[in-house]
Amino acid sequence: MSSSLLSLFLVFLRLGLTSFGGPVAHLGYFRTEFVTRRRWLSAQDFGDIVALCQFLPGPASSQAGIAIGLMRGGLGGAGAAWAGFTLPSALLMIGFGYAKGNLDQAAEAKWLHGLLIVAVAVVAQAVWGMSRSFAADGPRAAIAIAAAAAILALHGPLVTLAVLSLAALIGWRLLPRASAGATARTIPTPWPRRISWAAGGLFFALLIGLPLVAQLTGFHAISMIDRFYRVGALVFGGGHVVLPMLQAEIVPQGWVSERDFLAGYGAVQAVPGPLFTFAAYLGTVMRPTPNGWLGGLIALGAIFLPSFLMVTAAMPHWTALRRNKGATAALAGVNAAVVGILLAALYTPVWTSAIHAPMDFILAALGFAALQYWRAPAWSVVLATALAARLLT
Repeated sequence: MSSSLLSLFLVFLRLGLTSFGGPVAHLGYFRTEFVTRRRWLSAQDFGDIVALCQFLPGPASSQAGIAIGLMRGGLGGAGAAWAGFTLPSALLMIGFGYAKGNLDQAAEAKWLHGLLIVAVAVVAQAVWGMSRSFAADGPRAAIAIAAAAAILALHGPLVTLAVLSLAALIGWRLLPRASAGATARTIPTPWPRRISWAAGGLFFALLIGLPLVAQLTGFHAISMIDRFYRVGALVFGGGHVVLPMLQAEIVPQGWVSERDFLAGYGAVQAVPGPLFTFAAYLGTVMRPTPNGWLGGLIALGAIFLPSFLMVTAAMPHWTALRRNKGATAALAGVNAAVVGILLAALYTPVWTSAIHAPMDFILAALGFAALQYWRAPAWSVVLATALAARLLT
């Protein structure tokens, strides 16, 4: 029996208030809640949902929540699950966008510099962890290094997409084809297939049509929706990889300064829930209108909309794709390229914007050690590093 929308919203709201630690930790919270505690899903069904969301671009934990909401309450359930999980961190990031402009200028400079240093530690940990999973052998390490070199040498919003496409082709042709997906079961999908086909069609229509409409109309709001939608549709690797793609789409346009951009990226590590709510902060501090809370909500909706459409479209067809060995090899190539993209982001803009003195390096190294080896919560590392930067730099 399906849960009511209010019940779904309240369950995910509690998770949104307490799920610190990034997407991998979020999936652990989800498994405890929905497999162990509530028994809404079997372990096999939950594993298949996670595998699907890892394959799709976008925020894996939010997509898993959307998928569970779809299975429990249809399209309304997907909206209730997303709203509950996303609302706390979105409101906090919009509030940070307003508060940042009201800080004393001298104090702001030191606090924000601490957040930039935190970003170094967070991205370094992501590179380290992902490289051990997705670039652990010679061929995949080569793909990662080549991807990093391409991102650093070339510029433009389509470079990342080209790198990921080429990596998928290389993986499909050259990487070993595992057979782990051969026994995949079908994920229950209680909505008509025509809805899945309509969602897939709308996904591609917006991806192709929004840039044309933005160019023809010249409206900033349409351009804003286009860029955030494109990032949500094309970013592989989750919240940490969204940094270089959003930076390429937003900062060169002069919509947000690089310093404000990285300060928000540091701050989002301290809040619970999905890292993609970073978009709400960017919409809030953006110079052109719409900005403020309205800009934050527009950016938030635009970056998450592809996740709704892709999960709705893909779930009925995921089992057949998992059984295709060529698709799994292509995905291995994409994952290796994601490591390279993240490595390039670690150098610029993250490292180059934050590390200017020996003390900056020491604080970043301590932050990395706290996250990677001492298993400190991300929010505590953010606060401690920002405070140390305020006092010592």
